[in-house]
Amino acid sequence: MLRSLQTAATGMDAQQRLVDTLSNNIANVNTTAFKKSRPHFNDLLYQNMKAPGLNSSDGTVAPGGIQVGNGVRLVSIDKNFEQGAIQITGRDTDLVIRGRGFFRIQTPDGNIAYTRDGSFERGADGRLVTSEGIPLVPEIVVPPEATDLTVGMDGIVTAKVQGEVEPRNLGQIQLANFINPAGLESIGRNLYTQTPASGEPVVTNPGENATGLLSQGNLETSNVNIVEEMVQMIQGQRAYELNSKVIKTSDEMLASTNQMR
Repeated sequence: MLRSLQTAATGMDAQQRLVDTLSNNIANVNTTAFKKSRPHFNDLLYQNMKAPGLNSSDGTVAPGGIQVGNGVRLVSIDKNFEQGAIQITGRDTDLVIRGRGFFRIQTPDGNIAYTRDGSFERGADGRLVTSEGIPLVPEIVVPPEATDLTVGMDGIVTAKVQGEVEPRNLGQIQLANFINPAGLESIGRNLYTQTPASGEPVVTNPGENATGLLSQGNLETSNVNIVEEMVQMIQGQRAYELNSKVIKTSDEMLASTNQMR
């Protein structure tokens, strides 16, 4: 009888993790370039009371066995890096990656982080930085007298500078690609860091080595589908209720056993 209590408890915990994940997805539905998460579950080890395929008493092989499960456990919560919808902003420092790849950002501790959020700004020194002031890598510096900032699909940044006939080349934006983007570690602020699961970053120009192209004046929106999340939320809630009813039923059965004379 105690087995059902423990098994249902694992089910309630699993559904709580599902609802926690879905609530984070819904909370970030308007976060630029946010990628939704999905939990993955595995059933726990089984108790083999009778192994499948054993010889029966009359010399035949039993087609099945008796295996009693012990519940469920959370294995991983993976990011889905499916492309989000494109939002037109018209700002010359807003960039979107159409395809695979990440912008490289230098964090205050000197390490490199990665992001799909292309809502850049001009810093006080002219550098292109994130909304939190973290600079883009490689560094792009826009002169204060520059006008008509242009970012090509290949990542080449140019601008017209007063007194110069030809547009000035300000640098090249590069992208990083990973064999397994789902293996990246989310550190908040729309940033990711590499892990052994993600593999080493392959840094290249946009459009090369399977990376996407850049589009200026646009941003990538969240890839969260509200309808899908709400359906998943209802399913998780119902599954949680069913597991709680299993615990209630098991408790009533234990109470009946205690009252037997």
